[in-house]
Amino acid sequence: MSSPVKIPFKSLIRIDKDSGKAVYLQLAYQLINAIQRGVLVPGIQLPGSRQMAAMLGLHRKTIIAAYDELDAQGWIEVRPNKGTFVCTKFQVIPTDASKHHQYFLASYPSHTGYGFKKSILLDLSVIRTNAKLEFTDGLPDVRLAPLADLSRVYGTNLKRKSNLKHLGFTPNEGSEYFKEMLTTYLNNTRGLHIAKSNVMVTRGVDMGIYLAAELLLQRDDLVLVADLSYYVANMIFQKVGAKIISVPLDDHGIDVDAIRDLCKTQHIRMLYLTPHQHYPTTVTLSAARRVDLLNLSATYGFIILEDDYDYDFQFDNSPILPLASADTHGMVIYIGSFAKSLAPGFRSGYLVAPENLIKELGKLRGLIDRQGDVLMEQALAELLEYGEIQRHLKKTLKVYMERRNTFCGLLQTHLAEVISFKVPTGGLAVWTKWKAGLNLMQISNNCMRNHLYLPQTLLYQRRGLSAMRLGFGNQTVEELERSVKILATAIS
Repeated sequence: MSSPVKIPFKSLIRIDKDSGKAVYLQLAYQLINAIQRGVLVPGIQLPGSRQMAAMLGLHRKTIIAAYDELDAQGWIEVRPNKGTFVCTKFQVIPTDASKHHQYFLASYPSHTGYGFKKSILLDLSVIRTNAKLEFTDGLPDVRLAPLADLSRVYGTNLKRKSNLKHLGFTPNEGSEYFKEMLTTYLNNTRGLHIAKSNVMVTRGVDMGIYLAAELLLQRDDLVLVADLSYYVANMIFQKVGAKIISVPLDDHGIDVDAIRDLCKTQHIRMLYLTPHQHYPTTVTLSAARRVDLLNLSATYGFIILEDDYDYDFQFDNSPILPLASADTHGMVIYIGSFAKSLAPGFRSGYLVAPENLIKELGKLRGLIDRQGDVLMEQALAELLEYGEIQRHLKKTLKVYMERRNTFCGLLQTHLAEVISFKVPTGGLAVWTKWKAGLNLMQISNNCMRNHLYLPQTLLYQRRGLSAMRLGFGNQTVEELERSVKILATAIS
């Protein structure tokens, strides 16, 4: 057993006098770590208070206070006329203290001591940057969010004594008031005919997709998606073991004839699509194809998972009603969110389906979101009831329309020789096709050098396709002008 003198306390103990934590507690906690990690084995004698103070350059009273703390917690035992010893009741694996650097006791393991399954399917490159400008895949401008209205009603809900019950842990299915207002809102704006029993509150579109996939899909089930589709949805489907089949896409949306041919030869479990503003190409599914899809779904029994992430942003004409509004066979699951209407940080979404499925999905959601955010839901309900969200959308729609027009004009002025695009009728992004031979990743890197972040997830480059999905909603007119000039410069 090592003697106290041979243990390199000075190299093992690190005291930070500027940390704000009492020095004696820093010393006590690091000695506890040394005992737990086997550096100080049971039964070993600790240096006396004078000797330890001299080794560490601390006051003797600090050492005494640390030892008192260790004694109070039961880590050490004081033997009269013999000294202070590590308690012998512990069973630890001895460690050679001389092999560890000075930060050993203050560090956390960099790797697990056990194996676990890793998935490349879930790899998603997210870079935190300090870039002054950024293209997104179609996010709104958080600076336009109705923060004053939301703050007012949220504060009011916090002060109401009737809402105190929501501050404790009370597993529930969310705010019934919010469900009522949300049901009315969806019926009025989406042409739905639902009751609140058909609605489940989620933390956004992705959560809705995940819950539906987890409950409804089994390993090797076939899921149809468009040839270009939402990458997060694809990862979710593959994570649950489903097999994805890509279906061709054109200017009228997903190819329904191709879906019909697949249904004749294979058992299709689910079709995922974004019919209002297809992700990423922004095309709208034609009315004729919508009718065909609903008939095919009823005939062959496949689920339609309708992601309507961009419904509230339609500029040139009235929004086309979702497939869910015409579903009479209970085949459509409708998913949406307020993340675009307000701001991405407001994680409030919804899933609409027949009541029996909502009940079962609620059980699954209860495993990962038992409490919910009832106070936020109460606040959103008030904004819906008194028309605040509706007025906010009407006001910001004019702003986003101006940005769309400006952005498309800038693209035509500065990049007409290398890109082609159609002005989208709605949504907050433009699908741009680029001249063959250009390296989109290199363009992205060049943009970054000029403080414009162009994420890799917006780039689509493969044989026969070179395209970018460029969101304009998060930038002002002036910012868009600077961004497009940087983008044009990045090509050369």
